[in-house]
Amino acid sequence: MLMPKKDRTAIYEYLFTEGVIVAEKNFYPVNHPKVNVPNLHVIKALQSLTSRGYVTERFAWQHYYWYLTNEGIQYLREYLHLPAEIVPSTLKKPVKPEARAKKTEGPAKPAEEGAPTDREQYRRAPEAGGDKKGEAGAGSFEFKGGFGRGKKPAQ
Repeated sequence: MLMPKKDRTAIYEYLFTEGVIVAEKNFYPVNHPKVNVPNLHVIKALQSLTSRGYVTERFAWQHYYWYLTNEGIQYLREYLHLPAEIVPSTLKKPVKPEARAKKTEGPAKPAEEGAPTDREQYRRAPEAGGDKKGEAGAGSFEFKGGFGRGKKPAQ
C-alpha cells in the first residue's frame, strides 16, 4: 500500500521505542490513538513487517497485537539509523526503587516486651454485656446437633 514516508517512519519509531504496538481492527479513516497516522496505515505497515518476519502478530478481541523480533530490531535500527545502544522498552529491565529495599524486616514489635500487641488485646478483650446466647437463655439447655439430634447412642 502506498503511504507517505513520514507516516511509515512515525509507525516504525513508535514500534521501536515501545517494542509492541496495538491496533483496533478498523479500516475506516480513523487515526491511531498512539501514532498520529490513519489506523489503516498502521495495520498495513505492520502486515508488511509480519510477512518479512520482523514482528509476530496476535489477533484477539478485534485488536491486532504486534511484537518485535530480534530481526525486526536490527531492521528498524538500520531503517531509522539508530546506534546499537538504543533498545526498545520491552528489552529494558525495570528499575526497582530503593525505598522498597529499606523497609524494616519482620513484624512490628510492641513497645514493651511484656506488653500484648493490639491483636492480642482485641482477642482477649473481656465481653462487657455477656454473650448474646446467654441473654437469650441459650445456656439453659445443651447443644443437640449432629445427625442423631442429641439422641444417646445405643449401647
